[in-house]
Amino acid sequence: MRISKLIKSMDYALLINVALILVMSFFVLHSATYNASLKHNTDYLQRQFLSTVIGISAFLFVLLIDYEKLSKYALHIYALNITLLLAVLFLGEETKGAQAWLPIGSFKFQPAELVKILLIIGLAKFLVPRVGRLNSIKDLLPVFIYVGVPLLLILKQPDLGTGLVYIAIMFGMLLAAGASPLLLGGLLGGGIGLISLAIYAHYTWGIWLPLKDYQLMRLIIFLDPMIDPKGWGWNVIQSQIAVGSGGLFGKGWGLGSQTKYDFLPEQWTDFIFSVLAEEFGFIGSALLLLLFFFLIYRGIRIAFKAKDTFGSLIAVGVVSMFAFHILQNVGMTIGIMPITGIPLPFVSYGGSSLLANLIALGLIMNVHIYHDPIMF
Repeated sequence: MRISKLIKSMDYALLINVALILVMSFFVLHSATYNASLKHNTDYLQRQFLSTVIGISAFLFVLLIDYEKLSKYALHIYALNITLLLAVLFLGEETKGAQAWLPIGSFKFQPAELVKILLIIGLAKFLVPRVGRLNSIKDLLPVFIYVGVPLLLILKQPDLGTGLVYIAIMFGMLLAAGASPLLLGGLLGGGIGLISLAIYAHYTWGIWLPLKDYQLMRLIIFLDPMIDPKGWGWNVIQSQIAVGSGGLFGKGWGLGSQTKYDFLPEQWTDFIFSVLAEEFGFIGSALLLLLFFFLIYRGIRIAFKAKDTFGSLIAVGVVSMFAFHILQNVGMTIGIMPITGIPLPFVSYGGSSLLANLIALGLIMNVHIYHDPIMF
């Protein structure tokens, strides 16, 4: 496609929407890194700006490739998935209890973020011939195996939060591929029930679970953070205080006491939404959520208008990824979801996450650009 036609065909409403989120991100990151422990470490903002430039370059590169051509390399993409995750297990560095990072010179790269995008592309191709033929657990089993292999490698790191994102992507794409909502809902409900029962059995009878103690506590402490207010419940309690103290209009940019005096943990990554809520209040929080809603809406719109099933499934996979990230991250800051360390798209600090999000944006924009109008 000629560059002039590409420029003319882009969804500028979606681009402006994401640009506004990125602008808000830099304002909030400025506050999140201006506190007692960091003493306004500008390295964070500089690295995030560099990651943004790299991410935009990757976004533009993705636009130049007709997404249809990616389907021809689905097996290669899946093999790359597995190779990256195996490389992490053998060559990765451990940070905060998880061996999830590959050192690249003076930088660290988290392959699990890129694998989300590769999984979406590969799974879309895998599902195309199965659309409308996903009526039983037997039909779903090959899909579970396809996603299960990288999922197990992710859990081995261990990275429970990213593993949950993979599951959310899979369920969203299965729903779009025609799987029964009742069947998927039953499987999801049964899975949650089994996990709850397993956790109960672990603490009651000492039954072994393939999870670290801190992961188990993260899954249950949100139910009642006062069980351990100065330990595992501290993060949730301080986050709720920050969100609540923001009121309607917030305390003002850079004036959040929870942020400035280090009461909020991981305030530039996991709990970035709490910083926003404290300083910009309900109005600022609602504005960001409206921007996210518009992002999801435009993604769904692109999925419906895609010229083929492959493109539609890619768009749904990206939307599922964004939606789960937003729901989980915002939910854990207000205490209605477990703490899993999932970043807020385009807002949380993190080069690997931002790069993956901008590539994902490039994918759905690609589907939009190369779609053909459906004539009735």
